[in-house]
Amino acid sequence: MEQTSGVKKVVVAYSGGLDTSIILSWIKENYNCEVIAACVDVGQGKELSGLEEKAKQTGASKAYIIDAKKEFVTDYIYPAVKAGALYENKYYLGTALARPVIAEKIAEIVKKEKADAVCHGATGKGNDQVRFELAFKALIPKIKIIAPWRQWNIRSRQDAINYAKKRGIPIPVTKAKPYSSDANLWHISYEGGVMEDMTKEYDESMFKMSVSAQKAPNKPSYLTIDFEKGVPMALNGKKLDPVSLISTLNETAGKNAIGRTDMVENRLVGMKSRGVYEAPAAAVLYAAHQELEELALDRDTLHFKQELAHKWAEIAYYGLWFSPLRQALDAFIESTQKYVTGSIKLKLYKGNIIPVSRYAKYSLYWEELATFEEDAVYNQKDAEGFINLWGLPSKVIAIKRNKK
Repeated sequence: MEQTSGVKKVVVAYSGGLDTSIILSWIKENYNCEVIAACVDVGQGKELSGLEEKAKQTGASKAYIIDAKKEFVTDYIYPAVKAGALYENKYYLGTALARPVIAEKIAEIVKKEKADAVCHGATGKGNDQVRFELAFKALIPKIKIIAPWRQWNIRSRQDAINYAKKRGIPIPVTKAKPYSSDANLWHISYEGGVMEDMTKEYDESMFKMSVSAQKAPNKPSYLTIDFEKGVPMALNGKKLDPVSLISTLNETAGKNAIGRTDMVENRLVGMKSRGVYEAPAAAVLYAAHQELEELALDRDTLHFKQELAHKWAEIAYYGLWFSPLRQALDAFIESTQKYVTGSIKLKLYKGNIIPVSRYAKYSLYWEELATFEEDAVYNQKDAEGFINLWGLPSKVIAIKRNKK
């Protein structure tokens, strides 16, 4: 094969899922080179069990398991929370945020091993191929990138399953469970298979982080989140490290049916795709952070920041994490967070997030000014002049055009 020339060592972004399970074997068969598996732990949990041994059994000469959970939270998740970024107003960017940190760690292994190429298991139809490859181009620009889904003859999940069975490769996907899933500390996504039929409801049994509203407790859970400069620091008065904080929130919110999303999203490559997500901690943190910002930020800054949140979400979704624009937006967002310190108490009940108490250290809310009772701060007569000037353009248009 022409593309094999010069390739002696390949680092594969390995997850142990269907695609990367067969890729180790496929690379060896088609490139006749050394294969190194590199798995980045961003909170997959049980999926990591036995992964190193499995990688070696299926073709890898060496396997790395890299713990990047804390970095994932502090350097990727928390900036998204500060930004309030939701793609198409629904998606908490669970996969989009995980890909650049995975690519960053993979790039470090490529440099350490002096590899000739890097390989990922993203399909030619999805967003992840763009996210991985743009990250690799930014971090290791001269490396060769191998994308098997754009090269091999495998054209479907079933083809991949058959390939694995012929070679005795253990895989987590079966004919009875043909959907694709991606799990990390921030979310679990479900795509493909039965969910491709827009007339069908998802199967309740597939969820792992949350229960349905019908199965949630009849008694609400109360939760207080403390923030410092936009960063969540404590739950119910107890300081927690970033990973523990997200894990605890997932557990508490998940049992109260918080954080499920069923959406038809516009993929970067141009097609619409149905994605079902569960992100309990994300839903709660976004809600609490928003409540705090409403107290701490002035109107114009808050409104402008809300506009930028859509752009920030697009940048992350489109794989442009290492772009100058994302860094510039982060600088603005970070400047807005210096006053976002305080505590928000929420009531979680059968899928609902209800704010019950708000405290902001630098609150701009002034009870004496906002009251409907008698006050000595606000002169209501001032409103007349303000309205006259604010409405002057409308008044001029009406008079001049009516005159004509």
